[in-house]
Amino acid sequence: MCGRFSQAYSWDEIVAFSQPLTVPAERPNLRARYNITPTTEIDIIVRTEAGRELRKARWGFIPAWWKEAANKVGTTFNARVEGVADSRMFRSAYVKRRCIIPASAFYEWTGPKGERIPHRISAADGGLLAFAGLWERWTDPASGEEVISCTIITRAADRWMSQLHDRMPAMLNPKNFDAWLDGSGGRELLEQPPPELREWIVSTRVNSNRAPDDDPTLADPIEPGEAKPEPKRERPAQGDLF
Repeated sequence: MCGRFSQAYSWDEIVAFSQPLTVPAERPNLRARYNITPTTEIDIIVRTEAGRELRKARWGFIPAWWKEAANKVGTTFNARVEGVADSRMFRSAYVKRRCIIPASAFYEWTGPKGERIPHRISAADGGLLAFAGLWERWTDPASGEEVISCTIITRAADRWMSQLHDRMPAMLNPKNFDAWLDGSGGRELLEQPPPELREWIVSTRVNSNRAPDDDPTLADPIEPGEAKPEPKRERPAQGDLF
């Protein structure tokens, strides 16, 4: 699963990441966030007639046919790649409404319940990660408000990631962005090897959704002694991922 992640980048960084990207004449502020939780608003990249655009969406998918309140839709912030094309919840969006979710990093936890140790995982080169996602338009039956929502697609972990968790976000290679967004590519894009990754232990403040998500110190490596030490992990060669 992917239950927490980070979006912290400048306009120049996001434009370079998603060339081409249609940029507003007056660029709105991009608020750096280091501990994003489900049901909050996030950035997504969608394909439009004008090209790729950066939009806002609720992280927690709501299908167009949903007739109850948004908070009753269940756990839909992730969609498993194994069933996403056939699931009633996601299959329409899989065909027609795909997106890319830019991420600075994501989190996973190790250790027993009550002593969970958070790990921050990012691209080894410090660049942005491209999570494969789906988006949808839903109209709240009570208020008539239109809500744009999204989900992050997850896949089985590769060997390196499996030391932390058995799932990981499905990450796209930039050369496959068009094929993902226009629907010409499928599951084969979602199971490509991820980019080179790195990880480090961070403060257990990340464990709480009450921690201010704009606090950059949440991404800092913790000082020695603040958490149980773990053996150093080396990422295998790209040909030895699975």
